[in-house]
Amino acid sequence: METMTVERVIAAPVQEVFSWLTTTTNYTRSPLVLRCRLTRRGAEAPYGVGAIRDHLWLIGAFRERITLYDPPYATEYVVDRSLPPSRHELGRMTFTEVDGGTHVRWTTRAEIPVPLIGAFLTRRLARPVITRTFRNILASADSALAGQG
Repeated sequence: METMTVERVIAAPVQEVFSWLTTTTNYTRSPLVLRCRLTRRGAEAPYGVGAIRDHLWLIGAFRERITLYDPPYATEYVVDRSLPPSRHELGRMTFTEVDGGTHVRWTTRAEIPVPLIGAFLTRRLARPVITRTFRNILASADSALAGQG
């Protein structure tokens, strides 16, 4: 299992950053994300615990389930299904107020489940593509939120 983490300070208040990044339909502002859909609303908020999100990114299709929703500080999810197939233990975003905006830390633990070469494929193929996609989404959030705080 490979742990991947991307961090960025976004020049906006923590509540706005949390709201933007947990509303995953915003991800389509990134050229690496083709479609994001909220398939099932969460128990206490649309993107809260129990929500189901379907994403189509250039790297694959993912069905995610929200497992933690603690606005405006953290959200967690698991990928229940993906194409190409993957194993996923954790997806987490944390949000911390800092000088100049909000520090976002996005972490995921995943692997490509292919016998003998899965670890190599995860490290050399999936890791750079996933972290690039995360960076691009965070940059899109920064661009969208700049000057709104």
